[in-house]
Amino acid sequence: MQPGVNYYIPAAMLGVALVAKLPALLRGWRSPMVRTVNFVIFLPCAGFVLSAPPTVTLVNRVTGISNLSALLVHCVLTAYSCACLVLTEHWRGDSRADLRTKQRVRGWILGCCLVIAAIVVLFLVGEAPVERPRDFDTYYATTPFIGEMLVLYLLAYVVAAVATAAMCWNWTLDISRNKGRGQKTTVDGSLRVGLLVLVIASVANIIFGVFKLTAIAARWAGRDWDVLNDSLAPFMSVSGMMIGFGFLVPVFGPRLIERVWQPFRLILALGPLWRLVRHPDTASRNTMLLTTPWYSGPEQVLVYRMTNIHDWMLELCAYCTDEVRGLAHHRAKESGSTEREAVAVGLAAMFKAAAHDRARDSPADEEQSVLAAVALRSAESEYRGLLVAISRALPTAPERADLLECPLTAAAEREGTA
Repeated sequence: MQPGVNYYIPAAMLGVALVAKLPALLRGWRSPMVRTVNFVIFLPCAGFVLSAPPTVTLVNRVTGISNLSALLVHCVLTAYSCACLVLTEHWRGDSRADLRTKQRVRGWILGCCLVIAAIVVLFLVGEAPVERPRDFDTYYATTPFIGEMLVLYLLAYVVAAVATAAMCWNWTLDISRNKGRGQKTTVDGSLRVGLLVLVIASVANIIFGVFKLTAIAARWAGRDWDVLNDSLAPFMSVSGMMIGFGFLVPVFGPRLIERVWQPFRLILALGPLWRLVRHPDTASRNTMLLTTPWYSGPEQVLVYRMTNIHDWMLELCAYCTDEVRGLAHHRAKESGSTEREAVAVGLAAMFKAAAHDRARDSPADEEQSVLAAVALRSAESEYRGLLVAISRALPTAPERADLLECPLTAAAEREGTA
């Protein structure tokens, strides 16, 4: 892999996320949460770009200052650590109403500014004339003021990672305790996933900082443990992307679940009913079939599929026998099913028998088919998600032959419906 690719790939991915969030940033610039989310995406993106060896060489040559890119990277990563903490504070409390949240946010920002100012001063006072695009930290570990700058930056980085991991983990425990007590919270599964990812990524950042500090300490002791520093490039790429993912999951997760995952699950659940009621010769018959374009999302596919299924069910009513539905409904109630479950089982058994009769081209009695259509419309008006319930009931719905083998039950059902 070419030098810098390990850095440019995650930078490009974060850049795409930043562009996607740009409209929301322009609309909600006054919101501290919106601003901080965009900073959390922008800062690691800038950090990855500035850390790439080709960028390091370019910045140093354009500015004429050796290793200026290293200073910029250290400042950006320090600001990024602070932004993660600030965003976590905004997540947990309402920054517009909670005075303590405002005070904590101001404290983190003030501490970050002081650390960045100290890093800049130490860099200006020290001397780093030799350009080191890949091993700046270990090469200048023993250089006066530059070594102190590196330790200060890494300590701030580790402290921020520890604080972020602790805050996210404690928050996760609070969510679990509230859930165990049956208390309702506004926190959903997406936020819990995001917090756990942030905990893992923060632990990875702690390991990164400790490895860097260990390599620097080894230089102070006259040893060469630079392999610890050299092996961190791919590690940090994954860690940075995980943190971005952890913060973006609670932002986009609920929408993705609602508009992608849930419709996709319903499409899969409707599969058995789709295959049952669809006429084998639909393509050659004069039957309207709604087809979705290739670029359609799961929501549109679901709407079209449900519409087609409903139309085919109405066509299939000509082969439906309401007696089969009534018998299956009665048996399901006797076995302890709820009314909704019994209705779904009854309709599922009726359509299974109707599909068999359609294959033999044996329409049902007109009175029975009319009663079946009325029962279907009545159930649709009373129960939401009826098509999915029918589809899920198909595998266990009784066959017509099994139902008609119980004449006493059939007679009881007929008397009850009468």
